[in-house]
Amino acid sequence: MLQQTSRSLHRFAAFLTLAVVGLIAAGGLVKSLEAGLSVPDWPTSYGGINPPRWWEIENVRAEHGHRLIAGTVALLTVVLALWARRSEPRRWVRRLAYGAVVAVLAQALLGGLTVLFFLPTAISVSHAALAQFYLCLIVTFALVTSRSWLEVTSRPGPASGVRDLRVLAAGTTCLIYLQTLVGALVRHTGSGLSIPDFPRMFGRWWPPEIDFGVGIHLTHRIGALVVTSMVVTLLVRIWRSGARSQFTIPASLLGLLLVCQVSLGATIIWSSRAVLPNTLHVPTGAALLATSLIVTLRSWRLASVLPTSDAVVGDASVVAV
Repeated sequence: MLQQTSRSLHRFAAFLTLAVVGLIAAGGLVKSLEAGLSVPDWPTSYGGINPPRWWEIENVRAEHGHRLIAGTVALLTVVLALWARRSEPRRWVRRLAYGAVVAVLAQALLGGLTVLFFLPTAISVSHAALAQFYLCLIVTFALVTSRSWLEVTSRPGPASGVRDLRVLAAGTTCLIYLQTLVGALVRHTGSGLSIPDFPRMFGRWWPPEIDFGVGIHLTHRIGALVVTSMVVTLLVRIWRSGARSQFTIPASLLGLLLVCQVSLGATIIWSSRAVLPNTLHVPTGAALLATSLIVTLRSWRLASVLPTSDAVVGDASVVAV
């Protein structure tokens, strides 16, 4: 029997997903402007909730605005957990919401520590890593409360290929997550222009010397090649599978985001780390991760209902969990 999960709860989770991507973009702007210490205290801002005329100074506006967005997202996450506790019958889904609350509170603490300890690399990178993990929790919650997840319709034909997608999609998602961590390391160690040209490196196809900054930057470029190869392979597999109609939107979005992300990465070099591409590179990477996660979860969900059917309508089977 189809479980009755509130459609409003799913829509709220989807809205929160967009808000989290916006929060990540705001954090990217703070780093692009090097505004992390423009508000030197925490949890207050210049001793209060809102500094006087804070919106008139660019760096203060970026940092304090980031805090306001973060506070709003944290509040919305608590609302999501309370709503899920009341209306979501699946225990594991409720635990996703509870985990998101823990993650967003830990994220706030890490954000405060970056200020109090003057932006140490380890804490700053951890802050970025947890932000991506928190996004994955919210994306997962939004997906598993959606109608497309609760009502899975499959035909016998897609069985071949769908099972093969699961491992490839999961591996792609993990690699994208690791790539975001390397990207955070590049940003927070000031290695964004350690290799100042693109696609070549110091006029060659391999840097003549590799120090710490060049090594991190080179690792990020190699990671980009690996991720691009994985995503393209995944998209080809999806196209060749009998279930490609199940992935039309996320697969198309995944390809578009990949092109945008690679283009932004190149533009960062060509523009000497201009604020706009440097900032957009962060939420675009987050959106790429989220979309790959959706493809992964859908592939596992669809594969899980292929062997047996709980109900048959015509030539299609419908399973709800």
